[in-house]
Amino acid sequence: MNHTHNTKWQIRPGRPYPLGASPQEGGVNFAVFSFNADAVELCLFDGETETRLKLPSRFGTVFCGFVPDAKVGQRYGFRAYGEGGGGYCAFFNPQKLLVDPYSKQIDGIPHYRSEEEMAWFHHSDGRDNAAVAPKSVVVPPSDFDWEDDRRPDTPWGETVIYEAHVKGLTKQFPDLEHAGTYRALADARVIAYLQRLGITAVELLPVHQHLDEYHLQKTGLSNYWGYNTYSHFAVEPGYAANPHEAANELKQAVKALHKAGIEVILDVVYNHTAEQDIKGPTLCQRGLDNSLWYWQNAQFEYENWSGCGNTLKVANRDISRWVMDSLRYWAEEFHIDGFRFDLGTVLGREPGFKTYGSFFNMLFQDPVLAGCKMIAEAWDIGADGYQVGKFPQPFAEWNGLFRDDMRAFWNWESGNLGVFAERLSGSADVFGHSGRLPSAGVNFITAHDGFTLQDLVSYNEKHNDANGEQNRDGHNENFSYNHGIEGATDDAVVLESREYTAKALLASLFLSAGTPMLLAGDEFGNSQQGNNNGYCQDNETTWLDWPSEKHVLQDYVRELVHVRKQIRLLASDSWWGKDRAVWLNSDGLEMAESDWHNHSAKAMQVLLDDEWLLLVNGKRSAQLFNLPQGRWKVSCVPSGKFNYAHGEGQCEVLHMGVWVLRKENKA
Repeated sequence: MNHTHNTKWQIRPGRPYPLGASPQEGGVNFAVFSFNADAVELCLFDGETETRLKLPSRFGTVFCGFVPDAKVGQRYGFRAYGEGGGGYCAFFNPQKLLVDPYSKQIDGIPHYRSEEEMAWFHHSDGRDNAAVAPKSVVVPPSDFDWEDDRRPDTPWGETVIYEAHVKGLTKQFPDLEHAGTYRALADARVIAYLQRLGITAVELLPVHQHLDEYHLQKTGLSNYWGYNTYSHFAVEPGYAANPHEAANELKQAVKALHKAGIEVILDVVYNHTAEQDIKGPTLCQRGLDNSLWYWQNAQFEYENWSGCGNTLKVANRDISRWVMDSLRYWAEEFHIDGFRFDLGTVLGREPGFKTYGSFFNMLFQDPVLAGCKMIAEAWDIGADGYQVGKFPQPFAEWNGLFRDDMRAFWNWESGNLGVFAERLSGSADVFGHSGRLPSAGVNFITAHDGFTLQDLVSYNEKHNDANGEQNRDGHNENFSYNHGIEGATDDAVVLESREYTAKALLASLFLSAGTPMLLAGDEFGNSQQGNNNGYCQDNETTWLDWPSEKHVLQDYVRELVHVRKQIRLLASDSWWGKDRAVWLNSDGLEMAESDWHNHSAKAMQVLLDDEWLLLVNGKRSAQLFNLPQGRWKVSCVPSGKFNYAHGEGQCEVLHMGVWVLRKENKA
């Protein structure tokens, strides 16, 4: 590739904000930040010709310049110059072309399928890599017609989340045009299905542009989940029917979902970048200012609190602003309703976790983001990484304790009624402080990371051999139970028992205080054949296998969501005080201390607002309940296998599950 310093392009002093490439009257302003660089070159590409222009202005950490006559569609990149040393570790190498960390579109994909290909992107390599390196692209201001779009703004107490992958959700949806794309997500049939389930929000796995990691490229696999983010401002083109229209296709999907009253929450990754560890590629942040962007120890080695090779130093104000600019961009440009932060503990590290750390304080005061739902995965893999219950308002948090305790109660018949009651009533032991409400806990039984519900009741062990890591990857502590046979079977007794356990888990999810999150496909028994780490399986393993006939769980899920909306104690997002929730043993007497510690009973009743009665049978055998006074009407049950004697005030259930009754004079 040819390069020159003397062409038609000229550069003038620029403005430090907004960062990135900003088309303006008469040209484009370019701005990028680096604390330790001595100089930054803007590289403009016209065909095979590269023009290098030193950014003439510096305002603190921001290097900037204005290029007259530059237009939308211009390809560009940066080269950073510096020395390193003096208490920080730098990898400045002007031979490596860097994309803009504010890129809204990128031309090209970096390939490193072998050591030879990786060498072109490694920080220690002395060859110029502009010929193979991707380039950022100047994009125009959006002219998308949102018409009268309004955010649904669903109250937390009424929120029901559906976690889904854009491609996997619709790739095998029957007779769907543009299956597996943003356009399919906007399809009327897909949206109608979500509405029938009672879903109020879809939580999409990452739609930021991502890359496949080095080890996956070498083995011919790909990063299906998308948590290896390349650009935090660009839409992943691989999910678009027309990659050149990816942004507009996503906007159209958001608009269609909003029209149906469904919010859109994005799973976002601000804990690491696609540059991986020190052996990984230099694509952007590492080359601009390694020590500014990444946490390092005293030996200048990366702190790997993300488990992905590097950890973003969000505590630095430049990085905090970059994250905030990204969030605002998605909220304003795409009308996104909320964000779920992958490995959210990283956001509060300084380097120890601080509940009211600098980034959280910055987020708290932002008027654009104040109305968005914020959800944290409240852990990372560093020391003291598990911080569930310690995030500040306005965050809700994935409740991993709910997942594990409910799985143990039903799958393993733990009989721990005290723990079950704590989780059912909103996990006040975790979230009941600082004015927080039960909705601060996002309850889930399964998520993208782990077994599906069907696999949770079908496998004792993970089966991840297809991932190429000798089944070493993925969680080992799953609290799963195969009910006597590992994997798929046509044994009617085993299948019936699995169905009852799955229904019990679903009932716990939707009848608990807090915010329920359902994994897409769990409502119709979707299986990944025992793979509990499908991150690299972009195929039928992870694409939802839509049933040709209605699945036995689908109507049950709809009924549970409907009942949940009727139970005022749940819909009002209130804690279960003694005046509203009464805990009874199977004999209909208030639970005594000895009842709470009796792990062999495995049964209890929960009376809510003297109107709703939950009969909980945590064992795989029959249970007789003496009901509290009143006439009770069956509202939602897992099967018809129960005997209810009105006159005797008794109800015998014949298997595991939760039976919901309602007082007749209250109905």
